[in-house]
Amino acid sequence: MANVEHGGTAGNAFGVGAAESARARLRAIRIGLWVIAAVLAIRQVTVVLSTPKGERLTDLETWVGPNGVLHVKGSLYDSTQFTGTPFGGLVLKPLTRAAEQALGWGWTFGSLSLVVVLGLVVARALPQPVSRRTALLAAPVAISLLMLSLPVRNALYLGQTSIIPVLLVLLGCFAVRGERASGLLIGVAAALQPTMLLFAPLLWFTGRRRAVESTAITFAGLGALAWAAMPHDSTTYWVHHLAGVGLGGDADDLSNQSLHGALLRLGLNGPLEITLFLLLGAAVAALGLRRAIRYARDGQLLLAVAITGCVAVVVSPTSWQHQLLWVLLALVGRVGKKTSDRPMWPVAVILVMTLPAKMMLPNMAALFPLRDNVVLLAALAAATIVPFLSRTSEHYRAPIPTDYAQPVPTRWKRVPLLPFLGRVFTRPNLLLELLLIRVGYSAYQQVRLAATGGTNAGGRATAEHHGDQILSIERFLHIDIEHWVNHAVFKVEWLRDFFDFYYESFHFVVPLTVLAVLYARRPGDYRWARSALGFATLIALLGFWLFPLAPPRLMPGLGMIDTVHGVQDFSKPDYGTLTALTNQYAAMPSLHFGWSLWCGVVIAVLAPKWWMKALGLLHPLFTVSAIVATGNHWVLDAVGGAAVVGAGFGLTHLLQGPRPRPLVKPVEVSMKEPVPATGRTPS
Repeated sequence: MANVEHGGTAGNAFGVGAAESARARLRAIRIGLWVIAAVLAIRQVTVVLSTPKGERLTDLETWVGPNGVLHVKGSLYDSTQFTGTPFGGLVLKPLTRAAEQALGWGWTFGSLSLVVVLGLVVARALPQPVSRRTALLAAPVAISLLMLSLPVRNALYLGQTSIIPVLLVLLGCFAVRGERASGLLIGVAAALQPTMLLFAPLLWFTGRRRAVESTAITFAGLGALAWAAMPHDSTTYWVHHLAGVGLGGDADDLSNQSLHGALLRLGLNGPLEITLFLLLGAAVAALGLRRAIRYARDGQLLLAVAITGCVAVVVSPTSWQHQLLWVLLALVGRVGKKTSDRPMWPVAVILVMTLPAKMMLPNMAALFPLRDNVVLLAALAAATIVPFLSRTSEHYRAPIPTDYAQPVPTRWKRVPLLPFLGRVFTRPNLLLELLLIRVGYSAYQQVRLAATGGTNAGGRATAEHHGDQILSIERFLHIDIEHWVNHAVFKVEWLRDFFDFYYESFHFVVPLTVLAVLYARRPGDYRWARSALGFATLIALLGFWLFPLAPPRLMPGLGMIDTVHGVQDFSKPDYGTLTALTNQYAAMPSLHFGWSLWCGVVIAVLAPKWWMKALGLLHPLFTVSAIVATGNHWVLDAVGGAAVVGAGFGLTHLLQGPRPRPLVKPVEVSMKEPVPATGRTPS
């Protein structure tokens, strides 16, 4: 028995079995990630090739199509459609006939192959050492993120070549052997995109000086070749347009996420704007390259390359959307000493690089300068201020662990607890929470509108039919009180004004206030309450999608009075500035009541005083009165709202476990004789 316990056959068999099980799970995860990457690749190809011919690959069409600028006998830059370097035009011109025949499948699959190669290079370039799990999963994750990123999607859709310079730089830094070959590839990248010359200081100060020499020779040689073959175009590009400045679209366009474009959008122009751009650009370049060199010497060359690319995005006169891939690569840097803080930077970068800016920030005029420059701000942050950890830091590989509550058994054997929800006492990262709340709410808005085909009129007939069904059920149950309550309240001016104000004002204010108080005072309960609210909202979205429902105020012939928005034309209802942005046929379930009930339950459970609990429960009572009195919901909508909230709490309990209780530290009882109150020790 002793031999078995201390390394005998039984113990070895148990260890081998556990190891085999872990390897099997890892293989399954890896296969699943590769499947996801393949699905995303197929989706990108499908989106491009299913788009009508005149609307896809439009940039490529303007270059090599039958009437493209590469067919003209004059200057490439007689039209502003071509923005590449003269060397780029020299390379593309011989390929015009072949590219013209491959504007569909050939070009798209070729670009897709470059993205796959780029993902494989990035996966191999991760700072060492990496765990076996990371090494196996990095490639499909990298490829999937690249496929989802806006720069890659934009490049595939437009037919752009912006992936090529990024890939050439990464191949030069990580794939080829010999400094001269490395410099050759980076020189070719610079000949296609001159801002790639910023990688020369990184190479020089990290001891790869032969690579710098090779880069300079290659860049100069290819430029001279293009100048000899196309002198007029080269003069136009390098002299009259200062390396392409002014070519293409307007520099103040939102697609230009460079510092120059941001200054123009802020209203600056002329000599003042140019001077400010040059000064700020020089400062960003100096600080960013210094940081990149430091991280390269620290052994994080991929991070250093990403920082240098972010510098290029900021200081370039024009950094169009398809040229912003460097920002995504910056997520390899590790930020934060705590485990709970570690996802903050990667999640922020992924959201910025995969979602439209309008989903990141609310549609408020005061936030337009942030929203319009969100990618630039991410690149600027990565280049200058984000405190990436050094590999010598004690927290680089071992962050401060999260304080979890005692584990609990699963509710059902086939439904495991979800560790990422966590029964955690520590406060989550605020920036990450705000980002997730904002993106979640944007998704909620998009799904609500998509449920009726993208327009409010699109689902009107179905929504009104469902309204008739709800009214019939309520009449059968004798709870069809909407018309009576609506008209009774309308006759009492102060009561009508009170319910109108309550309906418009408290829907967002109270839940956000409850979340804010819990975040500040009771972080463990915040996680529990936030998870329940998230689950309830997700379930409600299914209701909006599957059962479009017209509220009483938008039911013709019912005689309801819209006390909030006034008399409506049912074919084109008008309910203020959100008319084109929200789906008014998303009445079932009522999240007005659902969110208010969530607030009431949370306050009743957690509030320390009885009057606080009573006040919290008054909120759902006032809300259900308001939604019925104003004609915005049926009584059964409130029942549906209560059901999704109950399901939200139930799923939280099922997948996360019961609400965590604060740990109570045991009081240490001293066995020594107590000290008298006078403070003098006993004699």
